[in-house]
Amino acid sequence: MALWVMPQPVHASEEALRDVIERERASLSLIPRARLKALISEPASHAPSFSYSRAWIDAQPRAKGGDEWRCLAEALYFEARGETVKGQFAVAEVILNRVQSARFPSSICGVINQGTGRKYQCQFTYTCDGYKDVIKEPSAFERVGKVARAILDGANNNLTNGATHYHTTAVSPAWSRTYTRTAKIGVHLFYRHNFRTAAKN
Repeated sequence: MALWVMPQPVHASEEALRDVIERERASLSLIPRARLKALISEPASHAPSFSYSRAWIDAQPRAKGGDEWRCLAEALYFEARGETVKGQFAVAEVILNRVQSARFPSSICGVINQGTGRKYQCQFTYTCDGYKDVIKEPSAFERVGKVARAILDGANNNLTNGATHYHTTAVSPAWSRTYTRTAKIGVHLFYRHNFRTAAKN
């Protein structure tokens, strides 16, 4: 029967350790200082800085996506293509706030098309104004498509403080007198119910 014998730990002598350290130091001295600094520094973030600017949007790659992206891009085109980039993000935020609310449909396309086909029931005028929805300005659609892509990818702050409604400064709907106004961005005023709606409840 074989007996197992615990191996004795190997202890390096002080002299051997000093030798190893000296060799490492000599090796490191051969590496250029800038390269050594890069090796021991945390990598810099290469994520592009986000900005509510036309220049930032124009610098983004051509956007694409599925049905939800398309619905959002079309809504931004027909509802806010003449707005500033910040204003377009704010309108998109309202749509996403509705998606997050239990009081509205749970998809972007559902929110945008809610009430379409019923007189005075549509939520977004362009879906029931009687005009054919034709994109006549491809460059404007490309830009709002980038806004839609960016906000769907998370590039946004809380611009509207939970707003689920908006209207332009050119009109004054009756509901605006009972809802809480949360922001004014460009030519749009933003509102939410007197109870918070931008969360599932």
